[in-house]
Formats: sequence, structure tokens, C-alpha cells
Amino acid sequence: MNLPRNLWLLFFAQPLAMCATSLMVLVSGILGQHLAPDPEIATLPISTLIIGVAIAVIPANRLTNRVGRRTSLLIGLSIAVVGALVSAGAAYYLSFWLLVAGSILLGFSMSFVAQMRFCALESVDEKDNATALSVLMVGGIFAAMLGPELAVAGKDWIDSTHGFVGSFVGLAGLILLSMMAITQITPTQVKENAVEGDPRSLIDICRQPIFLVALASAAIGYGVMSYVMTATPLSMHVLDGHTLEQTKWVVQSHIIAMYLPSLFSAWIIRKVGLLNVMLIGTLCYLAVALFAYLGHSVMHYWWVMVLLGIGWNFLFSSGTLLLPKSYESHERLRVQAINDFSIFCTQALVSLLAGVILFNFGWITLITASLPFIVFMLLVVILANKSSSVTKKIGC
Repeated sequence: MNLPRNLWLLFFAQPLAMCATSLMVLVSGILGQHLAPDPEIATLPISTLIIGVAIAVIPANRLTNRVGRRTSLLIGLSIAVVGALVSAGAAYYLSFWLLVAGSILLGFSMSFVAQMRFCALESVDEKDNATALSVLMVGGIFAAMLGPELAVAGKDWIDSTHGFVGSFVGLAGLILLSMMAITQITPTQVKENAVEGDPRSLIDICRQPIFLVALASAAIGYGVMSYVMTATPLSMHVLDGHTLEQTKWVVQSHIIAMYLPSLFSAWIIRKVGLLNVMLIGTLCYLAVALFAYLGHSVMHYWWVMVLLGIGWNFLFSSGTLLLPKSYESHERLRVQAINDFSIFCTQALVSLLAGVILFNFGWITLITASLPFIVFMLLVVILANKSSSVTKKIGC
């Protein structure tokens, strides 16, 4: 297929903006552990980043409806620049609560970045949705490499007690480059189309089995991933004493595993179908628990995080592609907002719990607590395969 110019611009811009997340995954818990008044709240910065995403999802959606994709993305990325600089100030002045403030600003901006996937889907015909989403998600590989590398390389660029001031300043520079790419996107005004007859209420839309399956796949996929990912750098570096370089490598491997399957996920979806891709993702999450139980070496953590990344890719991709089958074009903005709000609220809650559970009960208990949700997702996939209303819309 001949990919549109907007998609290539998004392919360049998204990973630069997403470096905020990959950098914060590595840095926030470690820096938070030094700055926090209590080690149990060391993960609060990454949790507030996700809370920021959840809070801003609906306002960002409404702003997009008023001013269009390009302008809303530029506003969101401007907030990210401010958040990066506030975080740099937190690292320099040793202020935990300033780091929390910077994190929540970065979270606000990521709610806009999350809309890039819908922008990509709207840039192509429906039959090319899987390919467009795959192209966009492959860009996450660059974020996986660049964010943690910037965190470590920039740690001592500017003198400070615990480092990382330069890392955040460098992040602000990358986001400015992302903004330059977004300025070249062809403006599109996203409005709800008129519809004849009484429009469906959100409750009616959200009660559909196909919507519930799509939401469960994306929310559980994101929730379990965020929960384990948030705890891993702390468990590795703080509790088990692995080096920052080793921790960085594991985090990078995880984020690469989140996006590398996108090179062939469109082909897999065409071959085996969305529900079977969900099943593969869920089985990957079960394998995560298995490797976590086997030990605490660097390679055990590596397998945990790689399988976690692959599982997330399959669950999130299939959930995202299934969601449009639950709504009409004039309903898309409302449904997308509810979907993302639910996902990021789940993320925020579990990432906040991760630090508390890890420091009070340990790594194994943390992993065990995720199993009921993984088993629930397995049941959802099994029931979805037996639901005629779901399989009919998918075309199974």
C-alpha cells in the first residue's frame, strides 16, 4: 500500500515524544527512591504520569474535536516540554514533589500522544488499519532505545547530587523535534458526523460484547504491563542490587519487545484473527509469571520483561483494532475517550500499587497478584470466541 504523508510524519514524531515515557520508566523510580520521604512512594512519579494521562484524556479529546488533530498535538507536546523542564528542576533542586508535578505534566501530554494511533487509523482505508497501526507502533522501537540511552548518557551532563538533570533537558529537546514534525501534518478537523434517528447512548455502546472484549484486551494488557514494568527497575536496582546499566538493558529490551512484533503483527492478525492474537498475548502474560517465579537474575528479569512486552503488543493491538467495530463514525470520539480513560485509570491505579506491594511483600507476591487478571482475560477470549455477536462483527 502507498502510505500517506501524515502517517510517515507520525512515525517520526511519535517515538520522539514517547521517549518521555521510556525515560521516566527507568529514571523516576530510581530518582524517586532518593528523593521520596518514604521509599514506598518512590513509584509515585510514574504513577502520577499515568494519572495525568487519565485526567487529560477527555479534555484532550474535546480539544481535538474543536481545533483538529495537528493543533491539539502541538498543545499537548508544548505541555511535555514544560513537564520535562520542571522534572529537570526537580532533579537539580532535589524536590520529590516537583518531580511529581513534572510527571503529571508529562502525563497530560501523553494523552495527546496516545491519540496519534487514532490519527493513523483515520489516515487510511479501513482495510489498511492493521498495517497503519503496525507502522506507527514500530516507531516505538526507537523510543525504547533513545529514552533509556538519553537517561544514562545525560545523567551527568549537568552537575547535581543524584544526576539526571541533563537527561530531562535532553528530553525537552527531543520533544521540540517532535513538534517540528507535527507542524508539517496536513490539518484535519475531527467532528462528529450527523446521524439520522436517535443516537445510541454511551451505555448502549458500552454494553456491547465487542466493546467489552476490546476494552478488556487493552485495559488488562496495559494494566498488567504497567504494574510489572513500574516495579521492575526498583526490584532489579534497589532490592536485588543489579547495576543501572543492567537495569537499563532490561528496560530497553522490554520496550523493544513492546513494539518489534508490530513488524509482523498485521500479517499474524490476517492469518489467525484478532481473537487468537489476544489469546497469544494472554499466554505470554502467563509465561511472565513463570519466569518471575524461577529467579531474580538479570536473565530472569530479561525474560519477564520481554514476554511482558510481546504480550502487551498483541493485547493492545488487537483491542485497538477491535474497538472501531463497536461504533459508528459519528460515535468515535466519545467511545475513544471512554476507552482511553478506562485504560489509563487502570494503569494509574496499578502503577501506584506496584511500589507499595513490592516494598511490603516482595517481587513474587507482586507477580502473583497479577494472575487473577490474566486468568480473567483468558476467560474473556474463550467466551468471545463463543459469542456470535463478536465473531460476526470480526468476520470469523
